[in-house]
Amino acid sequence: MTVNFAILGAGRIGQVHARAVTATPGARLVAISDPMAEAAGKVAEAYGCDIRSIDEIAASDDVQAVAICTPTNTHADLIEQFARAGKAVFCEKPIDLNLNRVKTCLDTVAAEKATLMVGFNRRFDPDFMALKAAIDQGRIGAVEMVTVSSRDPGAPPADYIKVSGGIFRDMTIHDFDVARWLLGEEIETVQAAASVLTDPEIGTLGDYDSVNVILTTASGKHCTITNSRRATYGYDQRIEVLGSKGAVSAENHREANIEIADAEGFHRPPLLNFFMSRYTQAYANEIAAFVAAVAQGAATPTTGQDGLMALALAEAALKSVAEGRAVKLAEVLDGA
Repeated sequence: MTVNFAILGAGRIGQVHARAVTATPGARLVAISDPMAEAAGKVAEAYGCDIRSIDEIAASDDVQAVAICTPTNTHADLIEQFARAGKAVFCEKPIDLNLNRVKTCLDTVAAEKATLMVGFNRRFDPDFMALKAAIDQGRIGAVEMVTVSSRDPGAPPADYIKVSGGIFRDMTIHDFDVARWLLGEEIETVQAAASVLTDPEIGTLGDYDSVNVILTTASGKHCTITNSRRATYGYDQRIEVLGSKGAVSAENHREANIEIADAEGFHRPPLLNFFMSRYTQAYANEIAAFVAAVAQGAATPTTGQDGLMALALAEAALKSVAEGRAVKLAEVLDGA
């Protein structure tokens, strides 16, 4: 079976997914939609697909799946529209910035018995997948503690920060999802600290640029997440998992995996400096997994529930910072 795709949004991430769809066996890109005609035209020319409106795509018999790569405030409405249209939906995170809106959206998805996958690409990174496989194979025994370091080379533009929902909903949300995936248990308590250390303008916009979070499950397992919007040495992405029988870690990616030794010491090439280059294969694997799920009529590996829980953890972290205390996740979920 060939899954015919339409991409909604021809911006940076839309272009990434267009490339992934066209490179995935069993998938074909048939349409692109974007209000910016020039951006849509570039994708259409590069990949040989049609330019259509969103409503035309929803009504198209030759489209089985859509990838939503539009601004966050459109995600929930588009998920509902295409669920009702009978299309399988892949949506970039987050579903929405409001927990109640996410819940009503997921109710619609369930009522329509629609297929929905939320784009948490880090689960599909080859190194992180190998790390998870080592855990699942029992190589390190029972998971006890997880440490996630995720630091950007620099902050996004102010215009982006204004609409992003803040660092917890925009950046740490990926690490919240990874924490749930690796811990193997739902998180019960969130303790967060946040500061503005890299750029005062980020603070004037009501956001933070430096955060640490401790997540605790009911059984006492911990995950520590450290985020910064400034890592002068490159895009820093590391995970370590400690278990009862050992540990497993995933290290950073560099421009080349070499080390040079000379009279001045040992030297290694710099880290990759952008998430698009660091996670190229993850994005490809993610779309391939979605295509396989749609073709087989199987469950998607990341779900709307995963999107809901990651956003709930972000809300709990914000509440923790505001109130200076550990926050039970149930406080956020039950209150939404």
